[in-house]
Amino acid sequence: MSILDKIKGFFENTNTLYYPGCITKFVYKDLLANYRELLNKAGVDFIELKDLEKCCGSPVINAGYKKDYQDLIEHNKKVMADSGVKKIITNCPACYKVLKENYPELEVEHAVVTLFKALAKKKIVVRKLFNENITYHDPCHLGRHSGIYEEPRVILETLGFKIEEMSNHHENSLCCGAGAGLQNNYKEVADKITRMRLEQAGSTKAKMLVTACPMCYHQLKKNSKGLKIAEISEVLLNGIK
Repeated sequence: MSILDKIKGFFENTNTLYYPGCITKFVYKDLLANYRELLNKAGVDFIELKDLEKCCGSPVINAGYKKDYQDLIEHNKKVMADSGVKKIITNCPACYKVLKENYPELEVEHAVVTLFKALAKKKIVVRKLFNENITYHDPCHLGRHSGIYEEPRVILETLGFKIEEMSNHHENSLCCGAGAGLQNNYKEVADKITRMRLEQAGSTKAKMLVTACPMCYHQLKKNSKGLKIAEISEVLLNGIK
């Protein structure tokens, strides 16, 4: 972005917000650093609200706290309006779904779509091609809820990976087991679902499972025995100039 574009954006109050979501912000700060670097490499001029913003509210509404959920929505709307936010980029599929549904006045984009576009426009150039069989796990909120299936796969194929699809994929993908409060309230059921998903991955020729969701990444990684689990920002950052 040119200096003139930045000045124009400042006066027009059209900031792009990078909204990492709670898991990325507080648990996986390495992923937070990855996405900051990737967005910078893609030429995205973004701001962060850090302590000013609050949780998107996804776990709150899943637990049935409707008023608290609405309070979070209203708080974040005010903070974003005060900061002149016109577009939000998030790497969390649950945040993406909530923001897309509740902030119709803003453009909301998942980070894999942002990075997919950057690759297509050669703003990000692949440096290292991997010759490896992997499998990709479709997160529920990114796949079935939002219809984003191909962008992450194209990113991985651009890096040279061969994708071995599991028996359940795309709109028929299994849940990782952690979503909608299942892990917190019914841990045994959640872990059983996770093991089923990992068994599906193990039935392929894949040496690594990649996903584009920090919650799926966390759940699959902590239950995996032998199969490498990666979040898409890790492999993309390792394969570009």
